Order: sequence, then structure tokens, then C-alpha cells
Amino acid sequence: MANTVRVDVVSAEEEIFSGDAEFVAAPASAGEVGVYPHHAPMITTIKPGALRIKLSDTAEETLIFISGGILEVQPGLVTVLADTAIRGGDLDEAKAQAALEAAEEAMKNKAADMDYAKAQAELAEAAAQIQAIRKLRKVK
Repeated sequence: MANTVRVDVVSAEEEIFSGDAEFVAAPASAGEVGVYPHHAPMITTIKPGALRIKLSDTAEETLIFISGGILEVQPGLVTVLADTAIRGGDLDEAKAQAALEAAEEAMKNKAADMDYAKAQAELAEAAAQIQAIRKLRKVK
């Protein structure tokens, strides 16, 4: 059996993934973080992007889109507490593209009642979701 670490990915709505992995890559706020078994304990915030999980029983990676949250690494356990998490196969490119265009339009319209920070966050999330979809296509 390969050397593995337990990985749990949980969103506000449900448990998205639970299983053993050889490697996990997450979009941490300071840059992408890679976690192998026996990694030093740590906790960090994660930004919108693709969480990649290399399972021990397959050559492919599992891709999960994360909209932000917390990554915690403990001995033998990696926990991702996500604001929103969507399995790679459930991502909808047309919906993400529409959200990206709506956020870009909201940022162009400098209305006084517009929440610029909210529009900027929506733009970053939609762009990260499209990037995750394209990454998933390359893997297949």
C-alpha cells in the first residue's frame, strides 16, 4: 500500500470528499501549497481555485473547485473547510462565464450603491472557476 494521508473536504452544505491520498495541492492565499504524507502541521487560508487530490488507487487526480476557506494539516489528516466546494465534474462553464461577465459589468458601472469589493470577489471566484474547468479538461 502506498504512503497516504487522510483527506476530508467539507463545505457549508455537505461533505464533498473523504478518502486517502498520496498528495494534495491547494490554492493557499500565499500561493499553491502541496501536502504529502508526514507534512508538518499547519493551518492557512485558501483562495478560490482548484483543489487537486492524487488518490492512491489511480493515476488521475480528483479536482474540486473551492471558493475559499481554511486548510488544516495535522499528522495523518488534511482537512479543507470550504465556503463552497464543487466537484470538478459538476462545474458548469457557461454559468461560470456568465458570472464572470456579470461581475466585470458590475465593476465597470461605478454606481454609488454598488459594493465594489463584493463585485471584485465575485470576479475572482468566477475566474478561478473557469480556470479550474480548463485544468480539468487538460487532465481528461
